[in-house]
Amino acid sequence: MKLRQLALTAAFAAAAVSGGLTSTAAHAQAKEQFFPVLVYRTGAYAPNGVPFANGYVDYLKLTNARGGINGVKVSWEECETGYATDRGVECYERLKGKNGGATVFQPLSTGITFALTEKAPIDKIPLITAGYGRSESQDGMVFKWNFPLAGTYWVAADVLIQHIAKKEGGFDKLKGKKIALVYHDSPFGKEPIPLLQERAAMHGFALSLLPVTHPGVEQKATWLQIRQNRPDYVLLWGWGVMNSTALKEAVATGYPREKMYGVWWSGAEPDVKDVGDGAKGYNALAMQHGAEPNAAVVKEVLQKVHDKGQGTGPKEEVGQVLYMRGLISAMLAVEGVRRAQDRYGKGKVMTGEQVRWGLENLALDQKKLDALGFAGVMRPISTSCADHMGSSWARIHTWDGKKWNFTSDWYQADEQILKPLVKNAADKYAAEKKLTRRTPQDCQS
Repeated sequence: MKLRQLALTAAFAAAAVSGGLTSTAAHAQAKEQFFPVLVYRTGAYAPNGVPFANGYVDYLKLTNARGGINGVKVSWEECETGYATDRGVECYERLKGKNGGATVFQPLSTGITFALTEKAPIDKIPLITAGYGRSESQDGMVFKWNFPLAGTYWVAADVLIQHIAKKEGGFDKLKGKKIALVYHDSPFGKEPIPLLQERAAMHGFALSLLPVTHPGVEQKATWLQIRQNRPDYVLLWGWGVMNSTALKEAVATGYPREKMYGVWWSGAEPDVKDVGDGAKGYNALAMQHGAEPNAAVVKEVLQKVHDKGQGTGPKEEVGQVLYMRGLISAMLAVEGVRRAQDRYGKGKVMTGEQVRWGLENLALDQKKLDALGFAGVMRPISTSCADHMGSSWARIHTWDGKKWNFTSDWYQADEQILKPLVKNAADKYAAEKKLTRRTPQDCQS
């Protein structure tokens, strides 16, 4: 009898392995970490949103190809936001409780981030806003559930001013200079203004603010102002079609592209490729990475995902700027889970609350990053209860007409300027929302 039972058990197992077993019971036993993926593959921002989404999903596929997170496989589901805040909130509500509960949300929109910041603490789901979102959310003592990993727009703005000062021969040389900010008229575009105003007051340069209405295809009036005022530098805080439009208008008005510096959402292949040689010399911020075709992780994605016919998008975009940004964003989420497992149990599915602890205690040193395939791509990221950003390094890259090339050394944002701004803004938010700062005891939880 026992032999018969064993034989039946073996047959049963074989059927399961071969895919013949599709019962509810089998699915219930599956241990999977669920990642909602907010995307915009349609609409005005799709040319930029698509490669990011492809990189994000490819890294999740790579994670499974590597054996999961200490054996825990990952699953995901995309939800289309179209970069609209209301649709982003709808996606959040729809996905937050699926498949055992969401691990983490990455809004990929500062507007959506603002909305979800209110919701995440209630639902106990962390938000990763890698290189965007609320700059003051670096303050983990107020923003317990927000993680602007790798940098914020205040970091970006500070580094750009540092770079311009270096080109001019020192901060004292900025006095009397004119710097124009051409920005997307949204929470995203307005985010760098407090930092730039602070730097303008310190160094005596004149800052002009030139908002551009969504989606940014009409900028003639803006560039007429630039032609009249002839600022020494133009900072471009755009997204999607706004960026290539700005570059085309710069060509038409004769403004030198060498004097233009984009934020890191304005410095990818879709922003420049349609402008042709007209974009040559244009600079942009590279928050950690740029285009990384030779990175070990890129070669691994090609080998383990694309060569097996499982790539999410075209093979030729693997390693491009926005693809890498999606890839890195997914890596940060996966490593948050891995760190949580260190405390709560390796090989176990983590809750959103446990992953929040993991993200607050990230210790991605260079050795770990190199082992993950990011040698030469990123600098270490180390978070704490007080610091939810973990890194404030960036570089400049420049378009040569065919590809992006790094054209500066690493810069680190000036914490003496950032910290007071972050604390004041975080305190203001806490007062508005009637929140109290976390205690040292809470930092242990």
